[in-house]
Amino acid sequence: MIFAADNLHPLNPDVAAALEGLDPGPIRHRARRLLDAGAQWIDINPGYLPRSREDRMTFLVETVQETVSLPLILDSPHPRLLRKGLQACRKTPILNGLTLEPRRLEEILPLAVEYETPLVVLLLDDRSFSPPSVEEKAALAAELHARALAAGVSHQRLLFDPLLPNMSWADAPARIAHTIETVRLLSQGDLLGRPAGTLVGLSNLRSGLRRSLGPELDCALLGALAQVGLHAVLADVLNTRLVRSWKFLETLAGPSPAVDQVLAADG
Repeated sequence: MIFAADNLHPLNPDVAAALEGLDPGPIRHRARRLLDAGAQWIDINPGYLPRSREDRMTFLVETVQETVSLPLILDSPHPRLLRKGLQACRKTPILNGLTLEPRRLEEILPLAVEYETPLVVLLLDDRSFSPPSVEEKAALAAELHARALAAGVSHQRLLFDPLLPNMSWADAPARIAHTIETVRLLSQGDLLGRPAGTLVGLSNLRSGLRRSLGPELDCALLGALAQVGLHAVLADVLNTRLVRSWKFLETLAGPSPAVDQVLAADG
C-alpha cells in the first residue's frame, strides 16, 4: 500500500503563510519532513484560489519538486488550477479528481487525456453527492469508468476513491463498511471485471473531530482497508501512530509497489 501525504494544504498555518508571501522556506521544510516520515507520494492541494492567485499552484509544485523527487498528486476541483500544476510538473503527476459533475467531465477528463496522467476517480454523482450504499457506489464506479475509457484514459491509469464519511455523520459506521466493501470489489476485480486501482482519503474520517477521536480509529481502519486490497492511502504522514501501523502492515504484505506498478501505462 502506497502512503500519499496530504499535509500540504492551506489549513496548515505555515503553508497558508508561505502561500500568502510566496515564501518557499516553509514548503521546503515540510516537504523534507514528509519524505523523512515515509511519504511515497505528496498531495498538492492549494485550496480555493481566485484567478489573481492561481500562481500559488505553480509555486507549490515548483517548490516541492525542487526539494524532493516524490511523485505528486495535483488535488483540486478547479480545472484551471490543475492545468497550472500540470504545466509546472517535471514528471507526470496524478490528477485528483474526476466525478460525475458535468464541469469535471468536460474539463478535468480532457486534461488527463491531454497530459496522459493517472486519474483519481471520486465516487461522487453529478451533484457532488457521495452515495451511501455499495450498490450505488458500484453503479457510479461503472459509469465513471466507462466515461474515462471512452475519453481515452486507460483502465490502468485510474484510481477509484469510494470516499470515507466523517464520523460526525449519523450513518458513518454503515458508510465505512460500504466503503471497505467497495474497495474490495474494485481491488479484487469483482466490480469492473478486472482489478482496479483504489485510493482512500483517510483524513476525512476525523476532520474537525481530532480532540474527541484519537488516531487509533485511523489505524484500525487502515488495517481493514489493507486486508481488502487497498492500493494507496491519502493521509497525515506526520501522524506517527498511523505511520507505525502502515509500516507494520507493510511487513506483513511486503513492500509497497512503485507508482508505475500501481498505475501502469499501457504497453
